[in-house]
Amino acid sequence: MTLRTPEERFAGLPDFAYAPQYCDVDDGGSLRMAWIEAGPPDAEPVLMLHGEPTWSFLYRRMIPILTAAGHRVICPDLVGFGRSDKPTRPADHTYARHVEWMRALVFDALDLRNVTLVAQDWGGLIGLRLAAEHPERFARLVVANTGLPTGDFPMPEVWWQFRNTIQSEPAITVSDFVQWGSARPVSDAVRAGYDAPFPDDSYCAGPRAMPGLVPTSPDDPATPANRAAWAALCASETPMLVAFSDGDPITGAMAPIFQSQMRGAQGIDHPQCGPFPAGGCRRGPGERHCRIPCSRSVSLLT
Repeated sequence: MTLRTPEERFAGLPDFAYAPQYCDVDDGGSLRMAWIEAGPPDAEPVLMLHGEPTWSFLYRRMIPILTAAGHRVICPDLVGFGRSDKPTRPADHTYARHVEWMRALVFDALDLRNVTLVAQDWGGLIGLRLAAEHPERFARLVVANTGLPTGDFPMPEVWWQFRNTIQSEPAITVSDFVQWGSARPVSDAVRAGYDAPFPDDSYCAGPRAMPGLVPTSPDDPATPANRAAWAALCASETPMLVAFSDGDPITGAMAPIFQSQMRGAQGIDHPQCGPFPAGGCRRGPGERHCRIPCSRSVSLLT
């Protein structure tokens, strides 16, 4: 069974008055994926992929900065999030399916080329796989509080706490997790924006499933593909900007690893960003300090 969030749930979102676009992706059936687009349609695309448990609303403060600089910005919603369709069983979600769903959208439907990828959290776990497996499509990479886990190193205890909570609670409110990961209070209007895709818990299979898809042992089904992607990216000359929040206890340790191991990250002045998305979040790019990664992203683009 698949649910589709009623469009009226998205009325009046703060700083996010973008018209959604939709396409169907084939997965032995049909799933509708959503994205928003802004900026000149003939400009090279900036593909911004959100993480767990947010949606493209995360990037609302960054989009105007990039479009003002003349860039075409495309922000999809992962399957199970935002305006995209929501399979109701956690088992419907696999790492491989999420990579393929996004590939079908950005390459088959949108035929994006010369892409600058901006990827946070699960947006990086998916987007970096695409960048490694389809290098001819990508011109630049911006990674923010993300990685390509293989299960070779233990996840921090705080991540296990998050995983256990989001999987075991009888009902979840997504904005509670956004606030938990934020360095300062999130307004009621912004919290409502993060909750908009999820009218009740039956819509929350995606947020519940995603932590369980992170490889935590070397024999995870996704580990070989992630190892191959990491090796390909380490050797790639595609420029990579590492724009991590300095307050993330889960992925923060990955910043110096990206900077030292990725060939494309060499010789670039990587920013050390303060706490920044929704209301000062510790988990990636977006709000109070979004101009730091955005300005550096734009400098890579020109």
